Amino acid sequence: MVSPTDIHTVQKDSCDAHQDASNRSTSYLKRDCDTMKVIQDHDPYYAIDGFQLYHGNSLELLSRIPEESVDMIFADPPYGLSNGGFTCQGGQRVAVHKGDWDKSKGVEQDFAFHQKWIAACHRVLKPGGTIWVSGSYHSIFACGYALQMAEFKLLNDIAWYKPNGAPNLSCRYFTASHETLLWARKGQKSRHTFNYDEMKHGEWHNNDRLKKPNKQMRSVWSLSTARGEETRLGKHPTQKPMALLERIVLASTEPGDLVLDPFAGSSTTGIAALKHGRRFVGMDIDEEYLDLSQRRADKLWSELYSDKEPLEVSERPPKAPEDMQEEVVMSPSAKKVIRRRKESRPKDTSKASPPRSSNNTRSSTELYAVD
Repeated sequence: MVSPTDIHTVQKDSCDAHQDASNRSTSYLKRDCDTMKVIQDHDPYYAIDGFQLYHGNSLELLSRIPEESVDMIFADPPYGLSNGGFTCQGGQRVAVHKGDWDKSKGVEQDFAFHQKWIAACHRVLKPGGTIWVSGSYHSIFACGYALQMAEFKLLNDIAWYKPNGAPNLSCRYFTASHETLLWARKGQKSRHTFNYDEMKHGEWHNNDRLKKPNKQMRSVWSLSTARGEETRLGKHPTQKPMALLERIVLASTEPGDLVLDPFAGSSTTGIAALKHGRRFVGMDIDEEYLDLSQRRADKLWSELYSDKEPLEVSERPPKAPEDMQEEVVMSPSAKKVIRRRKESRPKDTSKASPPRSSNNTRSSTELYAVD
């Protein structure tokens, strides 16, 4: 259990807990404290046991991260679509205005921006670390070229087909029903993480009609956009579905790896990482979406660690009503990670446990062995 003294605790290096300039309280836990404060000389906007959020410009924040310290990056950079166009939302014609951050500055300036943040990501990735970049045809080709100029090795391009994508209202183009994901590695000959068996034998066919059970994962994924229960705490205009980020996290990282998202938004990347036992650092320039990320992290934390005492953090956004909270469904590998975490906690001896049959007793090695 987490005692009040465990909150706002310092343990090593610059792992300090104090209020930032906006007087926002930041919480730390002793466990995994050595992984905290990834970004040097900059206090987290929010932090909880391996999950950190930072407020600010991503290029500036990336420059403060130690070189070759990150295992995997997922980036969903601005597409440059908020330029007076329109789209269909909820059956209605609406103007495309995601925010000033999504306004195009022209081909040359947009490409220069992609070059800068991709080069910054290359610096912080470990050798063999990988980066995923998501985009539509408005931005993905520029990102692909920038990746190659930064000497990344392209591994795959994934077509994410959206069965519930919005229709085309102008009736002058094909309906855009997919986005492209580029997967690239730092180093032309380095070894990267790819959990082949998880991708082949996992139960991905339950929400992807193109995935055949126990067959190789192909490069076309059929996944619906973020579902209603995923947006009940709030929604980012370019929010990705959990099913997409869970697949990416489980495909290209190991438990305990550090995952970075330089354009975190509602932090679906971080929620997938936290759920499956990875560490996460996210950054965003908009406090509204950092607050949304915090609500989502609080909710998942309470579901994963329902037997822990609640964190006493002030100014915390209210949680959603219980009837609006969706069920968390975990993969077998995630359950193993959670079992390990629970096993490491001090046991409550006040409650008597029923005797176990010796025939059913298994060693910890057997219980946590990877299939």
